Amino acid sequence: MGMRTILKSVLMAAVGLVLVHPALAQQPPSFIRDAEIESTIRTFATPIFRAAGLDPEAVHIYLINDSQLNAFVAGGQNLFLNTGTILRSERPNQLVGVMAHETGHIAGGHLARTDEALRNASIESIIGLIAGVAAAVATGNGAAGSAAILGSSGVAQRSFLQFSVAQEASADQAGMTFLDRTQQSSRGLLEFFQILEGQEFLSAAQQSPYLRTHPLTSQRVETVNAHVVQSRYSNVPDPPEWVMMHARMKAKLAAFLGPPGQSLGVYKEDDHSAPSRYARAIAYYRIPDLKRALPLIDGLITEFPTSPYYPEMKGQMLFENGHVSEALAPYEQAVKLAPKVPLLRMELAQVQLETNDQTLVPKALVNLKEAVRFEDRNPEAWRLLAIAYGRSGDTGMTALALAEQGMAEGDTKMAQQESTRAVKLLPPGPARLHAQDLLEDARHQNNRK
Repeated sequence: MGMRTILKSVLMAAVGLVLVHPALAQQPPSFIRDAEIESTIRTFATPIFRAAGLDPEAVHIYLINDSQLNAFVAGGQNLFLNTGTILRSERPNQLVGVMAHETGHIAGGHLARTDEALRNASIESIIGLIAGVAAAVATGNGAAGSAAILGSSGVAQRSFLQFSVAQEASADQAGMTFLDRTQQSSRGLLEFFQILEGQEFLSAAQQSPYLRTHPLTSQRVETVNAHVVQSRYSNVPDPPEWVMMHARMKAKLAAFLGPPGQSLGVYKEDDHSAPSRYARAIAYYRIPDLKRALPLIDGLITEFPTSPYYPEMKGQMLFENGHVSEALAPYEQAVKLAPKVPLLRMELAQVQLETNDQTLVPKALVNLKEAVRFEDRNPEAWRLLAIAYGRSGDTGMTALALAEQGMAEGDTKMAQQESTRAVKLLPPGPARLHAQDLLEDARHQNNRK
């Protein structure tokens, strides 16, 4: 519940801000799952995706817990963004500029040169490969990253992220076109390049990963600068609501990822802005000091009654400190305000199940069925759904949910075992047919091992 590390080679979500480590190498990068941060990034990125002719729902965005500057696309329409890039950004337009450039790589078909194994690689395998490539480049020793590279499902292409200068220039031009189409400034992209220029003379080990894999030339910087000079959108400001979303996102990340004392030192008591109070509330909760955390979050809930994320945070604070029944109301409020956010429904369902109130099980089932429509590769969602079905006495659907959990975790033996059980227990109909499909898929994968 809340912020936690889970050693599994799968992407997983649970209540609140979650860190998930793929088990691919020593100290691998980790994913972050958080409804508010994901919503903010997607809000910024969606206009760019549409301008590029992409279906925003088909582009997957992954947040990586890494303090270094980096963003990249890999394995199809997958955009990866380091927390360090978010925390280093000073305003939304800088993040939008970076994402516009990366979208240029997707729209330009620059990923088509990778082989079939990479295109079909799991997200976890891609992250494992990134860790290996980064180690090899930083040390100048190919062996340094071999464990991560060889552990990444055989996807051993060190240069798969290494775009050519021509492709970089093409992505720059495409990104600026997308920004113009959405009437946004390209100045943020230029500012990001200027940050990278300051690292060009550093050793490879000190350079940001972005600079290592995205060759930056003076000509590229000059081209973007020329566009900023002539574009009529260069002085368009960020929407005020985006500025607030960006500040809240940075405050939340800083408060969760850094020591509480550091957050309290940066976001001081005399700063009464919403992001500062948010960061202090999270820092106090992490100490834990609910007597100081709850009044801050209650004040934000009162001041911003339409935001689902302040009540979500209150629910997390209460739940993780043993106040399960008290956590129910704020989570219900969060879902009421944002019923289409699957992670919020998962959080509410987990609390409903943890109350051990049998009358809440049907409500938990509704929330989890809705959540797995969008989080179908999330093993935690399927695990919770299996618990809910089990408490409902539906053994067939319990087995089916456990089979889905196994597939999502990459545990095909578990998937085969549970789907076999589901086929025997379920009556004729769509659920049994789906269990048979899962069984066939699991058997096929097991036979290939």
